Amino acid sequence: MPRPLDGDRPTLTAPPLTTDTHMHFFLPGYDGQPGGPPLPEMASIEDYAVVRRRLGIERVIAVQPNAYQADNSCLLHCLRQLGDIARGVAVVTPDTTEDELQSLHDAGVRGARIMNLPGGAIGLDRMQEVESLVRPLGWHLIVQFDGRNILDYLPLLRGLQGRFIVDHIGKFLEPVPTDAPSFLELKRLLDSDRCYLKLAGCYETSKTGAPKFDDVGRLAADLIAHAPERMIWGSNWPHIGVSAERYPDDAQLLDVLGGWTGNDPALLHRILVDTPAELYGF
Repeated sequence: MPRPLDGDRPTLTAPPLTTDTHMHFFLPGYDGQPGGPPLPEMASIEDYAVVRRRLGIERVIAVQPNAYQADNSCLLHCLRQLGDIARGVAVVTPDTTEDELQSLHDAGVRGARIMNLPGGAIGLDRMQEVESLVRPLGWHLIVQFDGRNILDYLPLLRGLQGRFIVDHIGKFLEPVPTDAPSFLELKRLLDSDRCYLKLAGCYETSKTGAPKFDDVGRLAADLIAHAPERMIWGSNWPHIGVSAERYPDDAQLLDVLGGWTGNDPALLHRILVDTPAELYGF
């Protein structure tokens, strides 16, 4: 069944230069790679343009999907088509050459993806090697793992010398209370001037579900209150791996951010415009 693209606009009016910091493209002619999940339904630049207009998004960060593993060619094609409104997050391996890195940088890539969940191309075990390659270019890492296991990963995360973004609200595969040791350690990481957090994918782990995703929303609101200057937001479009019954409404996802922030205009501007601009060089 084709995914819905258009619909009612959000109640929240996105400020000018709003940035979606996490979405994916899937285009015909680019094959899925061994080790990754199967290719989903295609998700084109034209499809996403409908979503952008509906939500009021002006800037976008395209993130390399797991299905393409370390083949960044689809991502690079999309960055060339989108031009200066877009930046990218690629998969970099310890074997990526300096010339390849420079080509990625010239195309607009500003981050490397670390995915420590099934289907991820590069996990935490190779994270520090990747960081040593990308840090001279001023890139950061986006790091995704099951937040319930963060205590096991703290030595690796604290050992990073550059900036990194913890993905998907910590990606607690079973939402935890705000006084859980794992959640408190995530907040301590955010006290570092190198750690940021991405407010994305609440529907993936929520057990209470739409429209407010209250269980994950409590975590998100607590993190925003704790470190508002270290938050960014992403739609996670096209919401792959979600059944048609659970497919989220994109306008609703922007509106729940409004709820988490108390619809504070200055705070929303910080999350949607200022901090992404600092991280991605707009």
